[in-house]
Amino acid sequence: MNVVLAKTETGRALSDIFAVARGRLPGTSDVADLRRQASEAYERAGLPHRRIEDWKYTDLRALMREVLPLAPAPDTAEVSRAAAAVKLHAIDGVRRLVLVDGVFVPKLSELGVLENGLSIRTLREVLEAGDAALQAQLFAPDSSNPMVALNSAMMTDGIVIEIADGVVLTQPLQIVHIASGSVPAAMFTRSLLRLGKDAGATLVESYIAAEGAKAYQVHDSLIISIGDNSRLDHVRLNEDGRDAFNISSAVVSLGAHAHFNTFGMMSGAGVSRYQAIIAFAGEGSKVETNGVNLLNGKQHADTTLFMDHAVPHCDSREIFRAVVDDRGHSVFQGRIIVRPHAQKTDAKMMTRALLLSDDAEAVNKPELEIFADDVTCGHGATTGALDESLLFYLRARGLSEKEAQALLIQAFVGEAIESIVNDGLRELAIAAAQRWLAARG
Repeated sequence: MNVVLAKTETGRALSDIFAVARGRLPGTSDVADLRRQASEAYERAGLPHRRIEDWKYTDLRALMREVLPLAPAPDTAEVSRAAAAVKLHAIDGVRRLVLVDGVFVPKLSELGVLENGLSIRTLREVLEAGDAALQAQLFAPDSSNPMVALNSAMMTDGIVIEIADGVVLTQPLQIVHIASGSVPAAMFTRSLLRLGKDAGATLVESYIAAEGAKAYQVHDSLIISIGDNSRLDHVRLNEDGRDAFNISSAVVSLGAHAHFNTFGMMSGAGVSRYQAIIAFAGEGSKVETNGVNLLNGKQHADTTLFMDHAVPHCDSREIFRAVVDDRGHSVFQGRIIVRPHAQKTDAKMMTRALLLSDDAEAVNKPELEIFADDVTCGHGATTGALDESLLFYLRARGLSEKEAQALLIQAFVGEAIESIVNDGLRELAIAAAQRWLAARG
């Protein structure tokens, strides 16, 4: 039977953006051709919808009400508002790299005196310089995913970070995405981090809104390559405005005996989806993935992870927590695939959801696909409410109901937050959680 998928008005509007903004997009003629191919791939698929299994719980044809125009470069007033937002979310001891409305702003960034072996360039520079190897890596993500294809076609700016073999950075790097526009707009960014052999680094991604920022859309991608015997610690905090729409993707590749420790917290945006593909390309590597969704109102947040064990002797751990209040909707989809030659794989996944109201929803969908016979794999999922006996115990000692709930919620998400190695970044995540708790009243 032939099935023809009719595009929605929203789907057509998204594809039209490429034609309208083509002249503003950086890159050589080769890059323009790659953009065209990505745009055509998106055109063939259109917006993801619930009949696509991976998007069953995040139907963009239903959730995306309108398509916003590509954001213009920020003016002086917008940069000033962004600077104020940066101060509110400042982290001591990090090298800050700031994108305002999808455009790199040197004035708000710290590029002076780079450590030996560290290179930082903008995506715009790389696309216009004609570096074939880097451009190939920037366009490597699979365009069969329509939102990745859209990002490939429209990416306007971002950060390209290269760390040489044997270099261990002592200063964390922070990429800050700030929406500051006074009119609704869409941002398309893509960043790349290449970590050489025997190297180490810490990367933080922050998504925030300046005061007065209107409804906006974030379409972001991150490509990470971790060399043999290297370690990357990664922290991702989404505190977008409540009327924001955020679709972000990550593609991570690990060499032999590499270590990737990542933590993500979603407490902002009205609708968000974070999708990550993590591939083991070398033996003896380890991935620790931890995440927290903190949702209330009518927020919808989707975390979808795909762990690809393609080689032997690798370990992966996934711990995910969701706290959902009011009419919030949390989605976690975790798929672990163990390919035929990936013997001695040790992969485990655990998800837990805490529902604070009768209308709150949480979907936990763990999946295992195992094609090897000498492995240790497992998964589990639980959903429940706060323990009434513990609430009674705390209230009997003088705490209000909200204070008692806050203590129990902090304990619930604490296991995931404790995975952050850097003390300052751990405190940053705790502060973000506390802001969410304070907003509950």
